Amino acid sequence: MDKNELYSKVEAQYDDLKDMAMKIWEYAETAHQEVQSSRIQKEYLKKLGFEMKEVPNMPTAFMAEYGKGYPVIGLLGEYDALPGLSQKIQTTQEPLVEGANGHGCGHNLLGTGCVGAVAAIKEAMDAEGLAGTIRYYGCPAEEQLVGKPLMAKEGVFDDLDIALSWHPANHNEVVNFSSLAVNSIKFRFRGVTSHAAMAPHLGRSALDAVEIMNVGANYLREHVEDSVRIHYCITNGGAVPNSVPADAEVWYMVRAPKRAQVEEVTKRIYKVAEGAAMMTETTVTHELISGCYDMIINKDLAEVFNKNLHEVGGPVFSEEDYRFAKAIVEQLPGATQASVMGSYYLRPEQWEGKILIEDVIENDNWKEVMPGTFDHGDVSHIAPFSYLFLTGIPVGVAGHTWPVTAGAGTEMGTKSMICAGKIMAGTVYDLMKDTTLVEKAKESFVKDTGGKKYVSAFNE
Repeated sequence: MDKNELYSKVEAQYDDLKDMAMKIWEYAETAHQEVQSSRIQKEYLKKLGFEMKEVPNMPTAFMAEYGKGYPVIGLLGEYDALPGLSQKIQTTQEPLVEGANGHGCGHNLLGTGCVGAVAAIKEAMDAEGLAGTIRYYGCPAEEQLVGKPLMAKEGVFDDLDIALSWHPANHNEVVNFSSLAVNSIKFRFRGVTSHAAMAPHLGRSALDAVEIMNVGANYLREHVEDSVRIHYCITNGGAVPNSVPADAEVWYMVRAPKRAQVEEVTKRIYKVAEGAAMMTETTVTHELISGCYDMIINKDLAEVFNKNLHEVGGPVFSEEDYRFAKAIVEQLPGATQASVMGSYYLRPEQWEGKILIEDVIENDNWKEVMPGTFDHGDVSHIAPFSYLFLTGIPVGVAGHTWPVTAGAGTEMGTKSMICAGKIMAGTVYDLMKDTTLVEKAKESFVKDTGGKKYVSAFNE
């Protein structure tokens, strides 16, 4: 089977994959609620002969596996939506259901593109007797930055030789920058309630503890590295002002370019919380909501991915796609485009005057750290990992917005998904045909990680 025939195997699934993506778009299930979204993918792959494996303690996560032996190659899919981003498939903002969920990050396309890729690779494995194991990971709750870290805690990535994924984006590029590590932690203070006017001396305010903690954390900002970010919100500040609040909660996120930095600052945040509790005679407990590693992109694996991106090319869009995208872009305020495209390190000449980017872009951003977090970071510390961006969003449109929800339900989004399926299938095919590419990636992975074994943030 040559690679053009492999690509045709992805194309042959067009109707099935589009139907799957649109159903997931309609389900619009948020983190850990993706019951229907995960089920439709499981049913599709099970019919094709994939073995289904569950993930302990995660009912909407799963693995679909085919083949056996070396190399073990995993494609990481997602299917969670975002709250409050319900939107009709049109170029003006109007929710399908006011306040409902929507696929404002295109995850209905993301996971489905990976499904198409593994299905095509299975056919190639059968036709050529290719050795190896292909595995699709249905990963929930990416938007809460917790799906893959929780899966990693269960050890489901431990035997991977290679991991790949993709995301609908504003341009076509194999990612070559890192992302921030993060800890997401809730602190709950408990005190003693009392009448705030008649007997305030008998109360011990949990809200006072939260506010003192926030003051302490704000002073801490002066004594951390410039690249560290500490942000928070009060999620429970009490019920009424005339009662001393016995319960209060604050939610913190600590981000930094490296996991070790996050861990160090988190320890100091814990001390601030304990100090606040001591000062107010309250007690404090904390819950780690998520702990993500920084993302390592494997250079050798990225070269194989990039070769396949050039072979297939980016999505090619129709006049109708351009009309839809243009109507969206014309609504963007001021310098929005420059801000959004600059966040991906794109130069003005690479995007100015464009509505949809069809060209393949290559920049040297290996030393850059994107000011955001991907939960793929944990997997990238377990196995060599590479990540692909493909145009499915108009130039300058930010993620997590209603235009992305609208576009994720159009042919523009479907074309991005099918293109991704081809590129990933081609990459897996190359790796299975020439396992020296796998070995090369694994050698550089050891150098990138310093040989340090991954330890889940939930086990630290």
